[in-house]
Amino acid sequence: MSRCQLCPRRCGADRSRAKGLCGAGDLPQIARAALHPWEEPVLSGSRGAGTIFFCGCNLSCIFCQNHAISHGAIGPRMDAEALATLMLRLEEAGAHNIDLVTPSPHLPTLIPALQTAKAKGLSIPVVYNTNAYELVESLKQLEGLVDIYLPDLKYVSAAAGEKYSGAADYFQYAAPAILEMQRQCGSLVLDENGLARRGLLIRHLVLPGSVDEARGALDFIAQNLPLDTQVSLMSQYVPCHLATKPPLNRRLTRREYSRAVEYCLSLGLTRVYIQDMEAADPSFTPPFAGEIEIP
Repeated sequence: MSRCQLCPRRCGADRSRAKGLCGAGDLPQIARAALHPWEEPVLSGSRGAGTIFFCGCNLSCIFCQNHAISHGAIGPRMDAEALATLMLRLEEAGAHNIDLVTPSPHLPTLIPALQTAKAKGLSIPVVYNTNAYELVESLKQLEGLVDIYLPDLKYVSAAAGEKYSGAADYFQYAAPAILEMQRQCGSLVLDENGLARRGLLIRHLVLPGSVDEARGALDFIAQNLPLDTQVSLMSQYVPCHLATKPPLNRRLTRREYSRAVEYCLSLGLTRVYIQDMEAADPSFTPPFAGEIEIP
């Protein structure tokens, strides 16, 4: 892959020779593949989402709970054929969907993998689980291959994007990317069992001392997307990685989260997941050992 231009970093790396700024090489490394019970209920259902955790990330979040793999290399490298086979194995094991976690650095392998898997009978939805720091032109390549977009809308201000993720232009790219996701898949559609089949589900993690960022993210959703857009407003922040200074060196307070929830509901958004404060538990972060944990 010469002169990589897949994401807003446009780092120009020849990933056949060296890793890009995201830490990814020419083939994806799989840090974990398993039936995962801790996504939103419409994704995890009773048997779990078929998560595939990719190594590499184009952000440098100081509070990253997956820091061991976001810029680390764990697990087997897979070409498109092997990745397609992995997806089919997850479906056979009972996964409700194929949940691709941090997939954007790997589109040159992922796109033919999805095409192959679908040609061989993959019938469950494909979830694109992303930090939303995406290029619209890259997302357009996924039209017809991705059924559910699951972006994490992190910030609206350049100051927060730079301070916490090293990307002052985060919202400049995340906003149009999310609008493209909506264009492709529309509002979230559930089947007769209450499981997601198609559409957009936007996450926002409320950070300590950052209720204004939450309000900004929610304003963007309410002003630019249908009011029935599914929102997952998360309280699960736990200090980790490099989050050693205030305000990120503490957990979210109940009052901070309540203020975010109240504001969200005041905007008229009709489909909102609200978490218990007990969700802030590091035990919900899975272990990463490069294992394919399929029954």
